[in-house]
Amino acid sequence: MRPGERLLMKVSATRAFARTAPYVIPALDRAVHRLTRGKVLLSARMLPGVVLTATGARSGLPRRTPLACVPEEDGSWLLVGSNFGRPGHPAWTGNLLKNPEAEVSWRGRDIPVRARLLTGAERARAWRAALALWPPYGAYQARVTREIRLFRLERR
Repeated sequence: MRPGERLLMKVSATRAFARTAPYVIPALDRAVHRLTRGKVLLSARMLPGVVLTATGARSGLPRRTPLACVPEEDGSWLLVGSNFGRPGHPAWTGNLLKNPEAEVSWRGRDIPVRARLLTGAERARAWRAALALWPPYGAYQARVTREIRLFRLERR
C-alpha cells in the first residue's frame, strides 16, 4: 500500500466525503484531463481511471464522466456505480442502460466500448474484484438500500 492510501480509503468511506467528492473530484478530473489532452487523470493517481463518454439517456448529448475502473486482463473494464454511497444511481449508469455504445479515454487513447450490466454470479465475481481494488465500495453499499450497479465495458 502506498503512503497515504490507507488514510484516503478511510476518508473516502465517510458521509462527508460522499457529500463533497461528487462535485469536486469529477470537475478537477475533467479539467486536468482536458488540459493534458487525455494523458492525465488526477484520481487515477490512487485508482485506475477512465473518462467515459456516453450518450445522455434523456438529452441524447455526449456526457463525459471521469470514473474509477477495474481494468481486466482481457482488456475490458469494470465500472462501479457507487455514487460515493449516495442513495440514487449515478446518471452515467442510466445513460449506459439506455445507450450501451460508448467510448472511454484510457491512458490517452479513445476506445469504443459496449457496456453490459452485470448480474448474478458474474456480478458477484466483479464485486469481489472491485472490493479488492477499493475496499470503501463496501462502505458505500452498506449506506444504501439499492444494489450498486456494475458494468463491464468491452472493446468494440
